[in-house]
Amino acid sequence: MHLLAISGSLRSGSYNTALARTAQQLTPEGATLEVATLHGIPLYDGDVEQQGMPEAVLALKARIAAADGLLLVTPEYNQGVPGVFKNAIDWLSRSDMKTTFGRKPTGLMGASMGGFGTLSSQNAWLPTLKVLGVQLFSARNVLVSRAQNQFDAEHRLQDEATRQMVAAYLSDFAAFVVAEKKAG
Repeated sequence: MHLLAISGSLRSGSYNTALARTAQQLTPEGATLEVATLHGIPLYDGDVEQQGMPEAVLALKARIAAADGLLLVTPEYNQGVPGVFKNAIDWLSRSDMKTTFGRKPTGLMGASMGGFGTLSSQNAWLPTLKVLGVQLFSARNVLVSRAQNQFDAEHRLQDEATRQMVAAYLSDFAAFVVAEKKAG
């Protein structure tokens, strides 16, 4: 099983990219997890789209299509979805949204410096994910709060309880992906 985690932050020291890399390390046996970022995806512009899809968008679409399951690792900006992440999803959903996202087993996780993790951001994603037609994994949550205290200088998740939470989430998410694939 091949999973793809997309970090919704462009920052080089992103806690969400660090969380995605932690998930990569904790992926259960029998599965692989690849980490993608949004670097290179331009602001959505219908005029640009008419001239052809940007290469960065096409490349990320291909990575999503090749994945059995998708993890959106989302920051939270002003209690909502980060603009750069929503912009990428808007690009990715153009022309063949159902081929890219339709029935794709998808999970959400995130890290923030606030006390509620990315609860508001994850909830704000729900209408968009419904329109995309994904199969949303909702049996568990990963809401890493006070991320500045959870990761060390090398961006490694230090808190053992949080690491166990991520590992349990991934185990259950992998089982969800298998079940969704069988239900096909």
